[in-house]
Amino acid sequence: MATESKKQDALLYHSKGRPGKIEVVPTKEAKTQRDLSLAYSPGVAEPCMEIYRNKEDAYKYTAKGNLVAVISNGTAVLGLGDIGADAGKPVMEGKGVLFKIFADIDVFDIEINEKDPEKFVQIVKSLEPTFGGINLEDIKAPECFYIEKHLKEQLNIPVMHDDQHGTAIISGAALLNALEIQEKKLEDVKFVISGAGAAAMACVQIYVALGAKYSNFTMFDINGVLHKGRTDLDEIKQKFAVAESTTLAEAMNGADVFVGLSAPNLVSKDMIQSMAAKPIVFAMANPTPEISYDDAKSVRDDIIMATGRSDYPNMVNNVLGFPYIFRGALDVRATQINEAMKLAAVKALAELAKTPVPDIVTLAYLQKNIVFGPDYIIPKPLDPRLLATVAPAVAKAAIESGVAKKPITDWEAYTVELNKRLGLDNQVIRAINGRVRQNPKRIVFAEADNQKILKAASVVYEEGIGYPILLGAKEKIEAIAKENGLNIEDLPIIDPRSSDLTETKAKYAEILFKKRQRKGLNHYESKKLINDRNYFGCMMVETGEADAMISGLTKNYADAIRPALQVIGVEEGVKKIAGMYLLLTKKGPLFLADTTINFNPTAEELAEITLMAAKEVGNFNITPRIAMLSYSNFGSNPSAEAKLVAEATRIVKQKNPSLIVDGEMQAWLPFNKEVLKENYGFSSLVDQDVNTLIFPNLTAGNVAYNLLKEVGDADLIGPILLGLKKPVHVLQLGSSVRNIINMANIAVLDAQLKCCGHGKEALIKSPYWRKLREANKLI
Repeated sequence: MATESKKQDALLYHSKGRPGKIEVVPTKEAKTQRDLSLAYSPGVAEPCMEIYRNKEDAYKYTAKGNLVAVISNGTAVLGLGDIGADAGKPVMEGKGVLFKIFADIDVFDIEINEKDPEKFVQIVKSLEPTFGGINLEDIKAPECFYIEKHLKEQLNIPVMHDDQHGTAIISGAALLNALEIQEKKLEDVKFVISGAGAAAMACVQIYVALGAKYSNFTMFDINGVLHKGRTDLDEIKQKFAVAESTTLAEAMNGADVFVGLSAPNLVSKDMIQSMAAKPIVFAMANPTPEISYDDAKSVRDDIIMATGRSDYPNMVNNVLGFPYIFRGALDVRATQINEAMKLAAVKALAELAKTPVPDIVTLAYLQKNIVFGPDYIIPKPLDPRLLATVAPAVAKAAIESGVAKKPITDWEAYTVELNKRLGLDNQVIRAINGRVRQNPKRIVFAEADNQKILKAASVVYEEGIGYPILLGAKEKIEAIAKENGLNIEDLPIIDPRSSDLTETKAKYAEILFKKRQRKGLNHYESKKLINDRNYFGCMMVETGEADAMISGLTKNYADAIRPALQVIGVEEGVKKIAGMYLLLTKKGPLFLADTTINFNPTAEELAEITLMAAKEVGNFNITPRIAMLSYSNFGSNPSAEAKLVAEATRIVKQKNPSLIVDGEMQAWLPFNKEVLKENYGFSSLVDQDVNTLIFPNLTAGNVAYNLLKEVGDADLIGPILLGLKKPVHVLQLGSSVRNIINMANIAVLDAQLKCCGHGKEALIKSPYWRKLREANKLI
């Protein structure tokens, strides 16, 4: 039981403010009399009649297609047992919360005070017009089998008893990966199963569907082993019955896999010790497993262990499955959730665990790194990629198995739609990503002896974004890669301090000296600076040996940007460079400048910053709509700063009359279209969706983007340097892996626009690549 403190925390969580965890929120405006007349009488009659003529139109005019019922009678609640429908309601509400936050599915929780299975079936059957799907929850066996079977037969919407199939699907994915790591074949391994309830029977059936053999199972229930001499076994259990009676300890001897869905502390250390080499143990009784993680690991260092607990590796958690399975089923309007759809979810989950884990996941779980292996065989519940991985796999299986009423044809668009549901992605970065993959470029990563940089570089290469070139000590970089399970064999590693590069460094030093000889730099200092990875990397970009460079993760911003200014310089006509951030919001992209470089620009400089920002926004195939910000609205405050912004606005309009730009104005005004139109109808931003904000000075810009980064519900990409002649981009100190990957997309796009490099062909011809092919085992 929970401690008194935790008990009070839980009770307060559920009771404070509005009681419970869910509410119904309208999705349409309902503010005016006209709104109400459309929402209800008389306007509501029109969709009613359309649905009367064609029942399928309910999916067009109502929320049915995104509405799931979580239904229970409270007879088997969360290990609490038969506590009744009323007491089970907090759990059902919680399930609704999970559906919403993980898959954007709306839920009505329905607690039915009925234990008779046939009556329960009839009650749920009568609710079919309301819902797009039915999630049965916390119903005891054997009634749950009868209820699910008959509802699936009688309803034309997907029905799933998650207590059975959720555990089966997640443990199935974990099993596939555990067997791969332990180098065992599913059809050969010997299983011991403790428990023969709803979840356990679903598990063994899905293992058989994946390739396991009935003859390799030994199952136990509360009455002992399932054997052919027993007369209380149903048809399904009889398939798993062994010839003779045996004990759990005897069955465990030489077993490859133990799966527990039964009771605490049934398995001893000796039983684990007696298992075959490289055993797999899924002890999933909650909250106390059949054997503790620590006890099992203490006697077998070759074991792969999973539990139902979050405080140990490999948590088998149903939340990895049901939101995404229903999402895929709803989106193709499936009439059921069949075996093909469940197996598709199993395989999608298994494959996802083998891919590099986003740093947002490692941060959430307070782990330095998460790599596919004995302690990570299934994805973490907070992995943002689950929705766009599992739902499409389920949807495809529904279509291929013939149970989909609304097939999907454009899978790329569907993935985009899924990511937009939770605001995890944005059209801009997706568009950039699609563009950069058509012509990847060579990117120098100046700080390759950093785990984040290496992880980002491996993703950049694997996803076809670019061809990374890693700068740093080869031994150190390879050690970090090995420790983090990263494959960098195909990536060249260059150490600017290496004596093997004497000729190249001499050439670079001479170029640097010629550039800076009248700006305080002598020959000796030029040679010394070339040993610095930032100078070396910039020189690679300058000489065409690379197309772009990314640096600054561990350096002061000024120190990181200085080599770029000295080696590469600014574009023709540019007097001062600037920094711009791209903010990815649920409402679309927002560009912010200048946020990193210029302290107190003059009106002319602010105008130049604006024009550079407009050009860069255009490079994203977005029409810039620019608000010049101040604390004044169109002359309402005659201060010098407000006048400076107004003058900058005038200069911008003069230099580029076609730009949609206006100011000076306060930051909120361009986003309140009604107030802007009503009070400043003359503005060129009236009825426009503003996407670019120009700040009057560095303080304002820096404060704004840092606030948005920490408390805003959006991703931040940048800073994007404006005005450099060639692509060098400086990361924010401590950027995440995701930010680094996003910056790589920006760098490649920049290189496509500014440079003449030719992707892989140019990379392979690079002298660095040739020299390092043998050392890096390249072919």
